[in-house]
Amino acid sequence: MGDFLKDCLYFTTNRLSRVITKMADEEFATTGFSPMYGYLLLLVIRDPGSTQKKLADQLDIAPSTLTRFIEKLEGKGLVNRTAQGKSVLVYPTENGKALEEEIRMASKRLHNRYEQILGKETAGFLSKELVRSSDQLEE
Repeated sequence: MGDFLKDCLYFTTNRLSRVITKMADEEFATTGFSPMYGYLLLLVIRDPGSTQKKLADQLDIAPSTLTRFIEKLEGKGLVNRTAQGKSVLVYPTENGKALEEEIRMASKRLHNRYEQILGKETAGFLSKELVRSSDQLEE
C-alpha cells in the first residue's frame, strides 16, 4: 500500500469496511440475511413497536433505505407495520421472532472472529473510537 494511503482516513476506513463486511457476510450467510437485515430484525424483536425513525437512527441509515429493508422483511412475513398517527410502528411476527437465536449466533460468531484476530481490547477500542470519531466528524 502506498505510504500516503496509510495516512488517509478515507482510504483506511473504506479498506476496513470492505474487510469487516466480507467477514460479516460470511458469518450471516447461514441466516439467509445480510448483516443489516439481521441487525434490523434483532432491533425490532428486542423493542417491538419501534418507530421507523428510531430504527433508522439506530442503524444510522436514511429513512428511505430503512423503508425498503422493512418492506422486504414484511414481504417475507417477518415483521408487520402499523400506523399510529404520523408514526409507523414495526413489530416482529412469530416467524421473525423464531429467527432471533440464529441471528444472535451469527452476530456472536462475527464478534468472536474479529476479536480473535484483533484481540478483545483492540476490537473494543476500535469500535468505541470509530463511533466517537464519526460523531465528531458529523458535527
